[in-house]
Amino acid sequence: MEYVAIVILITLIEYLVFGILVGMARGKYNCPAPATSGDPIFERYYRVQINTSEQLLVFLPAIVIYGYYGNPMIAAGVGLVFPIARLVYLQAYVADPAKRGRGFLPGFLATAFLLIGGLVAVVQTLL
Repeated sequence: MEYVAIVILITLIEYLVFGILVGMARGKYNCPAPATSGDPIFERYYRVQINTSEQLLVFLPAIVIYGYYGNPMIAAGVGLVFPIARLVYLQAYVADPAKRGRGFLPGFLATAFLLIGGLVAVVQTLL
């Protein structure tokens, strides 16, 4: 489970960095808090952070459950796809929101794998 913990920590650090980027974008694009709209580039950074928080609600429990009841090495390997994909998502979304899918899809698929794998592993444990 140590590798799962490392992936979780990497993901959480990445999320904190996204928050810092939003704060920096507030200053650069003159969008003071509590505003969440204004300059389109600021809004893109903000949406990346919010969308990532929405994905984390499913990803974090999924990687823990699959790592504990399934295979922690597979959980860590598949889980590492998530923060890498979120970085691609950030770059794509800020450049052109229409191209964000190339970062969204791999992260979503990794989360879906962990979620379904976790469910299967828990059911197998019960049987």
